[in-house]
Amino acid sequence: MHDWKKELDALVAETMAFTKSLEVEIERPRSVPKKVVEPGCLSLPDYGGSERDEIRKRVESFKAQQERFMREREEYANSLLRRIGPITKS
Repeated sequence: MHDWKKELDALVAETMAFTKSLEVEIERPRSVPKKVVEPGCLSLPDYGGSERDEIRKRVESFKAQQERFMREREEYANSLLRRIGPITKS
C-alpha cells in the first residue's frame, strides 16, 4: 500500500522540479497616458428640457421595452404550446 504513496511523492517532486526549471516572462501591458481635457472644452448634452422631462422619457422608453419583452415571451410560449400540443394529445 505504501508503493503508490512513493510513486505519488516522486511524481510531485518531478513536477515541482520541472516547473522550477521553466523560465516564463510575463510582459505587462503598458498603460496609455490619459489625455487631459480642459474644463472649458466640456459641454453637457442638451436634452431639450428639464431633468423631469428626461426622466419621464427614459421611464417611457423602459416601459415600452419591457412590454415588448413580455409580448415576445408570450409569443414564444404560445408557439411552443402550439408545437407540443399535438404531441401531448396522443
